[in-house]
Amino acid sequence: MASAAASSNSTTVRKHAGLALLRWRFRLGSWLAPTGTLHRAFDLFGTPMSASRERARNVDVNSARIHRLPLGREQLTVYTWGDPDTQPCVLLAHGWSSYGLRFLPWVAPLQRAGYAVVAFDQTAHGRSSGRRANLPMFVAGVQAVAAHLGPLAGVIGHSLGGAAVAIALSRGLQAERAILLAPAADPVDAARRFAGVIGLAQHLTRRIFDDYEAVTAQSVADLQAHSTAPRIARPALVVHDLEDRDVPWAEGERYARYWPQAHLLSTTGLGHHRIANDAAVVADAIAFLQGDTVGQRVVSTGALPFGVC
Repeated sequence: MASAAASSNSTTVRKHAGLALLRWRFRLGSWLAPTGTLHRAFDLFGTPMSASRERARNVDVNSARIHRLPLGREQLTVYTWGDPDTQPCVLLAHGWSSYGLRFLPWVAPLQRAGYAVVAFDQTAHGRSSGRRANLPMFVAGVQAVAAHLGPLAGVIGHSLGGAAVAIALSRGLQAERAILLAPAADPVDAARRFAGVIGLAQHLTRRIFDDYEAVTAQSVADLQAHSTAPRIARPALVVHDLEDRDVPWAEGERYARYWPQAHLLSTTGLGHHRIANDAAVVADAIAFLQGDTVGQRVVSTGALPFGVC
């Protein structure tokens, strides 16, 4: 299954040379060769931007200790600051077509607050191995690194990383508090947005997860926020920008609505990417990790449509 972060997938496609030609091929293929076209769309949906690997390799690791952690056939690259054995530890989970060192602006503030900090590159991202990734693989990455560390003081995820963090918590990951930054809530909506970018016909968009569900016997509906969030018994802070054009604010609101101990902090003008490293967001997040009340509780009813409170 491909990532739930339609925003990042859409960015991947927009930067693809010859987008107009790509859209023409998918439109035509949707009717002339639907099976092959569906397979190609699914493959593209699960292929991160190669450029992000180059950026990750060129970033100064900022005194991090680096090691490799096996995950199935792949190797995850893990970055550590401080001593997780003696300090409360915060795990950082990046989003689609991103990398662990994207969180460098968090390291010094978290260390000043007394935390050890761990980030990592997901499969097919940054300095880790692999060619393709998807949301369940992101979840597996979060679970593997967390299991290596033991119980966490906090876990922070951006975009698809936020979705992976929530699912991992719903499956037993141990963390005192969670922070989701612009989290993607719905792989079905993500696929719909992605299909619109590449020109895939609507009748195929509804089938984009057919192969994934057939192979895994897992329903994509089980990965949606309103299915996972109610099972999490940990305080959470959801931070989402009202002007996010990649993952709509309503997806963050959905987490806050269905997560029993979640608060929602809405920002303006940060969009989908700057919110991940904004200094004020970092400060609010650390205050939340230390027990302060940040944001507002969303009071709503599940009978309302998503995004309405």
